Amino acid sequence: MEANFDMTGKVALVTGGSRGLGRQMILAFAEAGADVIIASRKLDSCEELAAEVRERFGRKAMPIAINVSNWDDMDKLADAAYAEFGRVDVLVNNAGMSPLYDHVTDVTEALWDKVIGVNLKGPFRLTALIGSKMAEGDGGSIINVSSIASTHPTPDVIPYAAAKAGLNAMTQAYAKGLGPKVRVNCIVCGAFLTDISKAWDMEATLERAKTNFALQRPGEPEEIVGTALYLASDASSYTTGTLIDVDGGRF
Repeated sequence: MEANFDMTGKVALVTGGSRGLGRQMILAFAEAGADVIIASRKLDSCEELAAEVRERFGRKAMPIAINVSNWDDMDKLADAAYAEFGRVDVLVNNAGMSPLYDHVTDVTEALWDKVIGVNLKGPFRLTALIGSKMAEGDGGSIINVSSIASTHPTPDVIPYAAAKAGLNAMTQAYAKGLGPKVRVNCIVCGAFLTDISKAWDMEATLERAKTNFALQRPGEPEEIVGTALYLASDASSYTTGTLIDVDGGRF
């Protein structure tokens, strides 16, 4: 069974890879044997994690600073990945953002465009570029990171919910378009206690979890690893076009 999860010889690219869920996935992939590409806005954070990967696991790690909402940056990222490694076997579209607002009338065009850009436009372009190369070559696995906001939207995250719902649809469309060599799946995340959670009203969050989640708590970042490894590795060789809820039993 261990061979199914072995990623030796593979190259994994994770956007938003320097912290939160992305960081945990980078570490897990490297521990499983993969070389990694850590893409995020802050180069210092990417370089710090890359150094940790090299020291702990002896894997190659390429840090790169990009803005996922920038179309040209996605071209830059894809070009840099193939120039360095010659291949990408696993792509994780993890970067995301959901700015807070008091009322829907406070949502500016700039905020709307930024949220759609990071959560939907960037993943579309990067999947088009890298997914096409995967399909022309040895295949691969693409993992989109969505949110329960896509299926249980609330008034305070409408742009984010709309973008993530689009990401869900894009997952299934790309699974058909890039098959049979490329598998495209989506992790629909619940509330995880990443850096972003520092801005939450934690008392209210914990109270809602007791009412709305079977496990009655938010998730810890490392609890994303099992699903990510499954989808990235050969263990999920017959799984594609699937949305997998990792949300502590949201109901």
